[in-house]
Amino acid sequence: MLDSKQCEAFLAVAEAGSFDAAGEHLYITPSAVSLRVQALEKYLGQVLIIRGRPCVLTQAGQTLLQHLRHTRLMEQNLLQGLMGKSSESEFYKIALASNADSLATWLLPSIQPTLFREKIVLELKIDDQSHTHTLLETGQVNACITAEEQVMSGCLAQPLGKMRYKMLASADFAAHWFRKGVNRESLRKTPAVIFNHKDLMHSEILLKGYGLPMQSYPYSFIPATDAFVKAIQLGLGYGMVPELQVQPLLENGTLVDIMPDAQLAIPLYWHHWKRQSEQLNVLTECIVQAAKQALT
Repeated sequence: MLDSKQCEAFLAVAEAGSFDAAGEHLYITPSAVSLRVQALEKYLGQVLIIRGRPCVLTQAGQTLLQHLRHTRLMEQNLLQGLMGKSSESEFYKIALASNADSLATWLLPSIQPTLFREKIVLELKIDDQSHTHTLLETGQVNACITAEEQVMSGCLAQPLGKMRYKMLASADFAAHWFRKGVNRESLRKTPAVIFNHKDLMHSEILLKGYGLPMQSYPYSFIPATDAFVKAIQLGLGYGMVPELQVQPLLENGTLVDIMPDAQLAIPLYWHHWKRQSEQLNVLTECIVQAAKQALT
């Protein structure tokens, strides 16, 4: 069996990035942390951590980290299920991963009553909808909103609906930069706004539709949902925006659709572990029902 103190030391190093920081977290010396990790590596017959600044996990280390994080979440769920609210708080904490666009639009308003009623607080992790599934897979969250349809072993998945995106620009921006139409030459010279380096919707549309790789046109990365939309409103560029976030701006003409054929509908799914707390069961039902109203 795995030694709990050795695993605790390994987990601290993996999450803190160094033996010094792990020692401070565990209130022991860095050398004591190192000895425990070495003992664990000897027991498993595997090198788990490549010492450096920062420390880097080997493949075996990544596998162990995923197991320990999952075990930690399962233990938290078990304790909450058996003991109810912890002695330290009246609230249950649930770790969720969401894409930024869901968080900025339909998610929080729809679950607010349930959070209050069930006394739930959230530890939210934000990533692109194509990457949140990894956070569940590695045991960092109890559940996630993701574009990944395939269900991981030990998990369940439910469809939520589709998040719709349009290629938008301000009316003044479109009149200036695309006065001769949206075509390959105009796109080569026109600044774009992309959420972050993981957001591939924009680049794939221009590559497939116009044969333009990212290095062939100017663009800005603006990785914050409100600032992203604001940048497009201000005429800093054009970009793919969730329709749900800007419907009033489309209706009053502040933003215009410059590529009607480039609309995308991204299916979203709710993934969670089969064994979960009663509070997460309630939250799951709430999210699935809310998504049916918000996402079409």
